[in-house]
Amino acid sequence: MHKKCFFCGSKDLIKDGFENGHQRVICKSCGKRYIDNKRLDSNKLYHEYLEGKQTIQQLAKRHRLSSRTISRYLEKHTIKTELRQYGKDVILLMDAVYTSKRFGVLVFKDSISKAVLWYKFLTKHETLKDYQEGINYIRQHYNIIGCVCDGLRGLIQSFPEYPIQYCQFHQVKTIRYYLTLHPESEAGIDLLQLSYNLTKTDKESFIADFERWYAKHESFINERSEPDKNGKTHYVHKRLRSAWLSLKRNMPYLWIWYDRKELGIPNTNNGIESVFAPLKTNLRLHNGMSLEHKKTLIRSFLKMSLPPEVEG
Repeated sequence: MHKKCFFCGSKDLIKDGFENGHQRVICKSCGKRYIDNKRLDSNKLYHEYLEGKQTIQQLAKRHRLSSRTISRYLEKHTIKTELRQYGKDVILLMDAVYTSKRFGVLVFKDSISKAVLWYKFLTKHETLKDYQEGINYIRQHYNIIGCVCDGLRGLIQSFPEYPIQYCQFHQVKTIRYYLTLHPESEAGIDLLQLSYNLTKTDKESFIADFERWYAKHESFINERSEPDKNGKTHYVHKRLRSAWLSLKRNMPYLWIWYDRKELGIPNTNNGIESVFAPLKTNLRLHNGMSLEHKKTLIRSFLKMSLPPEVEG
């Protein structure tokens, strides 16, 4: 039995029967009755909430408390951050995840240590300025030896001092976006199948296959319409051309991992997807949270209390 009253601190306590199998006590000083049980630890409770994927209602039922009481304990949670080791070599995996049209988070993760190094909440969509802010912070504290990104326009050109790999998985997604999963033309079917081999083959073989594909379908790709009333013609297969041009333009950046094997740069951003997938699952499970509670959950999940630029 507790030696002091939870409410007034008095030691004048007496037993008062049982409730749900737990000893109940009464304080003779303040007259309060309560169950003599260990008080909940807000951090352990938050661990059940986040890692155990328990909803507030489930936690309330489990601990025989009201949902409001559980919410109050969760609000007391303090985020335990991971110890940072500044000055080490890092390979940045950079990408953003969105939970709604107006809210997302940009995350930089180290491919070597698997630790999240920087993040920023987004109100609309990520911009080149957001990535520049993150990289400028990271290089003040770490030695960047390479990066992997999803091909945001202008990002690779903004940091020519770093070898930046364009994520091959995102390239496949781009081609699939233009061609759909079931293209109708032979050229589209062949290009989609070729893109699926991007992560499974070497640079020389893929480029040779890509050049053979273009030689075979060149006339179809460049087919133009009859002149309109203004005498102008247009490409007939615009989406096929967009897929082809995307692959052609990004080709130099799809093989940085291959040309610089000694650095150990991954060819995809899958390492950061391992953070996003469970994060999105937790956010869906706890749907209906306020924006501030959502930010707290994300910080806890990333094991970072405040944005690095605030922490100093």
